[in-house]
Amino acid sequence: MGAVPCGVKTPAIESKGILKGKRLALMAQEGRGKARAERSHDQVNASESEREVAVFSGFTLVEVVMSLAIATLLFSGILTAYIQMNRQAEWAGYALAAHSIGTHQIEQARSAVWDYSINKNELTNLNLLAWSYNATTKVGTGYTTSILDLPISGTNIVVVTNFVTVKMLSLTGFTNAQVQMVTVDTVWRFLTLRGNRLFTNRTASYFGPDNQDASSL
Repeated sequence: MGAVPCGVKTPAIESKGILKGKRLALMAQEGRGKARAERSHDQVNASESEREVAVFSGFTLVEVVMSLAIATLLFSGILTAYIQMNRQAEWAGYALAAHSIGTHQIEQARSAVWDYSINKNELTNLNLLAWSYNATTKVGTGYTTSILDLPISGTNIVVVTNFVTVKMLSLTGFTNAQVQMVTVDTVWRFLTLRGNRLFTNRTASYFGPDNQDASSL
C-alpha cells in the first residue's frame, strides 16, 4: 500500500472520530439527564419537606376537639363556682337577718319585769301569738312572725316565724336561786337547687329576777 498523504483522512479515521463524538454527546446528554434528575429529586424532596412542615405546623381534628372540651370544662367550672359563691353570699345574708330578728325577740323578753318583791313575772305572760303557760312544768310557748330585713322589690318579701320558749330552771347548789331560759327558734325559707328548704337560727339567753334580795324569794 502506498503512503497516505498528510491532511487526508481515511474512512476508518473518520469513523473513529464520529464514534468518539457520539460517545461524548451521549455522555453529555447523560450528564444533563442526571443533573435534571437530581434537580427533580431535590424539588420532590423539597415539596415533601414543605408538606411535612405544613402537616406538623397545623392541628388535627382530634386536637381541636380535645382543646374545645378542655376549654368547655374550664369555663363551666368557673361559672359554677361563681354561681355557688353568689348563692352562698345570699344565704349568709338571710342567716344574718334571721339572727338579728331572733336577737330582737330576746331583747323584748329582756324588757319584761320579773320581781318577786311586787309579785310580778311578765316572762310568764309574753305578748306572743298562741301563748300558753303551764304552771306545773313552768314552761311557756308562743310565736311571732316577722319580715327579714333584706332588699325588697315588689312582693318578694321573706316572712320568718319566731318560736319562743320560756322555761324556769333551778340552779343546783344554790338555795332559792332560779333563772328563766328564753329560747327563740327563727325559721326561714331559702330557695336551693333542691327547692325551698327551711333553715333555723336558734338564740337563747338566761334571765334572773330583778329583786336581788334573797329573803324575798
